[in-house]
Order: sequence, then C-alpha cells, then structure tokens
Amino acid sequence: MTDLASRDYDLTRTEQRPLEAPHYASVSDYVALLKPRVMSLVIFTALVGIVRAPGDVHPVIAFTALLCIAIGAGASGALNMWWDADIDAVMSRTKNRPVPSGRVAPGEALAFGMTLSVGSVLVLGLLVNELSAALLAFTIFFYAVIYTMWLKRWTPQNIVIGGAAGAFPPMVGWAAASGGIGLESVLLFLIIFFWTPPHFWALALYKSGDYARAGVPMLPVVAGTAETRRQILLYTLILVPLAMSPFFLGMAGLAYGVVSGVTGGLMLLLAIQVYRRREGAPAEQAAKRLFAFSILYLFLLFAVLLIEAVAPAGFGL
Repeated sequence: MTDLASRDYDLTRTEQRPLEAPHYASVSDYVALLKPRVMSLVIFTALVGIVRAPGDVHPVIAFTALLCIAIGAGASGALNMWWDADIDAVMSRTKNRPVPSGRVAPGEALAFGMTLSVGSVLVLGLLVNELSAALLAFTIFFYAVIYTMWLKRWTPQNIVIGGAAGAFPPMVGWAAASGGIGLESVLLFLIIFFWTPPHFWALALYKSGDYARAGVPMLPVVAGTAETRRQILLYTLILVPLAMSPFFLGMAGLAYGVVSGVTGGLMLLLAIQVYRRREGAPAEQAAKRLFAFSILYLFLLFAVLLIEAVAPAGFGL
C-alpha cells in the first residue's frame, strides 16, 4: 500500500512538471540557410551570363539553368553555415543564424545542403549540359570546402582566393546557354573576383573585433588596418579599369562605358577616402560607405550589361 501511494505521488509530481515544447525550425529558418542575399547576387550575375552568351537559348532551358544555379548557391550557403556554426556563434553579425542559435540542428543543415548540392548539379547536367553542371559542382566544392573549411580559417588571403567562388556564376550561366566558355564570361568572372577583396575588407575594417573574437585571420586582424586600407586601394585600382574593359574591347556599348566610368570613379574616390581616413568615426564611416557603394557598383555594372543585351538597339551596340 505504501509502495502504491509512493508511485501515485511520483506520478503526480511527474504530471506537474512543466513539459518543454519541442522546437521545430520554420520555413524562414531554412530560407536563411540559403543566404538569400548572396543567392540574389548569384542569380543576377548568372542571368547576365546566360543573356550575354552567344546564340539563342530556350526560355525553359534558361529558367532551369538559373534555378539550378540558385539552388546550388543556396546549398553552398547551408554547408557554410553548418561548418561555421562555432565561429558564427561568437560574431555579432552572425550569431542569430539558424544553426548557432539552435533553430536548426547542424546535421539538418548538412543534410539540407548536401541534398540541394547533388540535386542542383544532377538536374543541370541532365537537362542543360555537362559543362555547366561541372562548373556548378566545382563552384559548390570551392566555396564549401576550399574557402569555408580551409582558407577562411588559415590565411588572411581567404577573401582573395575564396572570392573565385562568388565569381563563377556568370561563367556557369554562359556555359549553360552556349555550351562553352567565352572571353566575355572570363571578364565577368575577373570583375567579380577583383571586386570581392575591397568589398569584404571594407566590411572587415569595422567588424574586425568580430573576426578577432572568432579567430578568423581576416586581413585587418592579421596585418593591421593600415595594410588593409592599402590593399583595398590597390585592388580598386585594378578593378576600375578592368570593369571598363568590356567597353574598350567592344563587348559592351556606350551606356556601359559611361556607367562603368562614372561609378568606377566613385568607387576609387571612396577607396581613397578609406585609405586616408584612419582614425575614429570618420574612418569607420568611410569603410561603411565603401562597403555599401561597392554593392551598388557591381549591381549597376551587371544591370547595364543585361539591359544592353535585351535592348541593344537603344544602347549603341
């Protein structure tokens, strides 16, 4: 009788304990794993590669290619967040991402990223062509393995070399539309490649504390802010004439020549301000302005290339 009463008492205590509600990731958490802002840039630059490629491509093929490239980019983002959960957790800019915040389990992010990676490459290869699928597979591998797992944690040149991953989408789009790789697609690759260091180093200048806490050897942390400012200026000096080269080589029209010249001049001016302003709030503001404008700069370059390809008669081609 005593034992029965004891069991009844224990059962009552158990029933009175508050139960923890199971947590389920929302759709928005999985969307966040795809890094939608990065994905939007990938989609846009890949679209330019598709539209600028020679020959005619069926709209269904173009849409399929663009969708696969977008999914592949999202897969890379998910794999990046899975591997970087430890450093994301200590950085103010990334601590609320789905994995470090606990909303998505690491294994789920890995499975999500791998499924999207394999699926996007297979569909692109089967429905479009093998070259574009191979380039997409290499892009995913380069970002998830070469950059995320190796370069990011081991060298201050992580952004320089790793920037190739973000520069491949126009080439993938070009290959999907034409079945080859043309000089113009290589130029588009190089523009993004040389744009990446000043863009991300400007961010790193005013987020260097985050990178230092996370142990990421970003250039300002390893080499100091003075060297970072010098490197930003050097890369911008290469970027601006390179971005104008499609016009001088006859691959783009007058509108592109004007836009690339004007925006390139502004980009260079902002890089000079970052180089000169080295202390306090003015230095931070200069870095923030360069970071923000660099996004607009790349967007305008590719937007004009897209418009010229769609409406060449109105843009002097």
